[in-house]
Amino acid sequence: MDNQLVWKDEFNIGIKVIDDEHQNLFTIINRLFALKDEDKRSRKACQEGIKYFKEHALRHFEAEEKYMELIAYDELDMHRRLHRGFRENSLPALEKELEREDYSPESIGHFLAVCAGWLIGHTLTEDRAIAGEKMSKWVDLLPEEELEAIEKVILKLLQDMFQLKAHVVSDSYGGEKFGNGVYYRLVYSREKDDKKWEILLVFEDKILVNTVGRLMGTRSDKLDIMLLNAVRYTACQFVRRVMDHYPSIRSYEMTEENLLTYEQFREIFEKKQPQASLLFDTSEGYFSYCIIAPHLLEEGIGTPLDDSNAMSEIGKYLMEKEENRKPKILVVDDSSTIRMGMKRLLAQDYEVTEVNSGVSAIRAITLDKPDLVLLDYEMPVCDGRHVLEMLRSEEEFADISVIFLTTRDDQESVKKVLSLKADGYLLKYLKPMEIKRRIDEYFHAKKPELFV
Repeated sequence: MDNQLVWKDEFNIGIKVIDDEHQNLFTIINRLFALKDEDKRSRKACQEGIKYFKEHALRHFEAEEKYMELIAYDELDMHRRLHRGFRENSLPALEKELEREDYSPESIGHFLAVCAGWLIGHTLTEDRAIAGEKMSKWVDLLPEEELEAIEKVILKLLQDMFQLKAHVVSDSYGGEKFGNGVYYRLVYSREKDDKKWEILLVFEDKILVNTVGRLMGTRSDKLDIMLLNAVRYTACQFVRRVMDHYPSIRSYEMTEENLLTYEQFREIFEKKQPQASLLFDTSEGYFSYCIIAPHLLEEGIGTPLDDSNAMSEIGKYLMEKEENRKPKILVVDDSSTIRMGMKRLLAQDYEVTEVNSGVSAIRAITLDKPDLVLLDYEMPVCDGRHVLEMLRSEEEFADISVIFLTTRDDQESVKKVLSLKADGYLLKYLKPMEIKRRIDEYFHAKKPELFV
């Protein structure tokens, strides 16, 4: 999607009755983005608009399902299931946040970002499958009653084992990166056949430090060999307790475990279709529990852990994880030329993520906090000033470094930019190597520990 969330030809799936309704939903979201500000009258209009969007979306789901019934669409049940997940999980969670935050601009922006993202993603994947253009990724999920049972067990175990009160964010997690994480893979098999189940667990670092680390009495705010080894055994027990509640895999025994890089995790996730892919939000961050089964083990995915090499492999994993960490930069600009140019310029020395709007920036920062945000000052809907104000108003993000990208160098414009308490500004028309030099110098001065 672009900054104004305008309809694009690529969103058309070729079925007029569905395409027309998708365009209507986009129009409603665009109007809500235009209304969103601090003015009480506009906020009231936003409340009514959000209610209208929800009612319209739910009616559209019903109409879309009726169309699929009419054409005898093979994946109707799965489509209904995805609709129901958005209706019964995502929307209620977003509505609770709106009520808790008294319909603040930030909570309204979050609501719009999540709904727009879900709508576009669903349109480009699941809805395209209706027209036979693309195979749905979610064609082989576990039976719904078993998936719901797993969700309940995991929520209870998170509470019992880690004192975390969690809720399900998505039951179709797509493998996106969120924050600094540990990616852990367990393989289960049984003697009577060659079928295997792969369990993929994703923990944000801070969950492990603040849960297992707290139970161990450690005072460090970073992962170390002792803590991660404790996590390893705790995770095995966690999975086993889930399996005890899941009869179809209760007879399987663990035959392999791996610590993975994010790239290895994505490689598995993209090559194989998950039978369960759950994302949870806890009081300490995100946690994901994914099941891929049955699949044969592929070679070259991490080093198998056993009692003889576990300590050395964990130590190596932590060392490589720290050594390979690059400073993270988020580039926010409505120009794809600027975004791609900055990514090419910086990618060798930095981990660069790019988004095309202020709303997308807030979502990206929430999921994976960067070391520096290069922020376009002038953008439609939610400009750089709004993004910076939202960041500075949240304690968790108040210390994020922000440098404005701008085309204006007159004295009045520069004074206006600096008054917003950014960490600096860069002129877009500077030579690429000059931009790179200034960013390098900024990091060396501001965060020298990242270059040790």
